[in-house]
Amino acid sequence: MNRFHEVKALVDELEVDMDKFYNKSNKTAGTRARKSLQDLKKLAQDIRVDIQDKKKAD
Repeated sequence: MNRFHEVKALVDELEVDMDKFYNKSNKTAGTRARKSLQDLKKLAQDIRVDIQDKKKAD
């Protein structure tokens, strides 16, 4: 469940940057949002692999 908390933290950070980018036209926030989305994608993939490994072990 620790990884789930990591996902939630990333989404919370992402929300701030998305708001700044879309509502305040802050281009730097857009760059940070894209990086956060990439990190989120990598973390989600790692979690998927971990789940699959645990399923195979049982």
